[in-house]
Amino acid sequence: MCAVYHRDMPKLIIGLVGRQGSGKGTAADLLKTKYGAQVFRFSAVLSDILNRLSIEKSRDNLIALSEALRKAFSEDVLSYAVERDALASSSDVVVIDGIRRIEDIAAFEPLPNFRLIEIAVPAKVRFDRMRGRGEKVGEDHMSWDDFVAQEDAPTEVTIADVAARAWKALDNSGSPADLERSLDQTMAELGLKPRA
Repeated sequence: MCAVYHRDMPKLIIGLVGRQGSGKGTAADLLKTKYGAQVFRFSAVLSDILNRLSIEKSRDNLIALSEALRKAFSEDVLSYAVERDALASSSDVVVIDGIRRIEDIAAFEPLPNFRLIEIAVPAKVRFDRMRGRGEKVGEDHMSWDDFVAQEDAPTEVTIADVAARAWKALDNSGSPADLERSLDQTMAELGLKPRA
């Protein structure tokens, strides 16, 4: 597959990679609020399909669907699905959230305006955050053993390889204000200012 370039393609496409509970969604939301970024999530494609099939959006179901689609169509099938939407965006800044595999960046790495950023957080901090947020079914009463088992899921074990290709890594083990400052510094480095 190859990218279809649009004349009015976004000036910047930021890919976010990080382990579960690292704060990728928080970073994406900050970029949306402060910089007008349009956010595309790999999980949204999967959630749409599960909704259509009236299947619960649990982590296990998201993983099973991801594996089935990749096996049936190609490992990079979701990359090109998300890229299509991203390139058609009218926003100057686009954020791709939830990159987990090398194949997820297959469509994006060749783009000159793509920057992959890792959101890095120690495991214990991520575990506590996940239990507190309860974003996905079962997170609010997850045990440490459950968390460790999820770290070994097919969607998680490949993240380190992707993160190794990141243009920059941001430490998100501190406060939300610390993450916001790091993102502001990164965006300034890329020549972008918060919108007025």
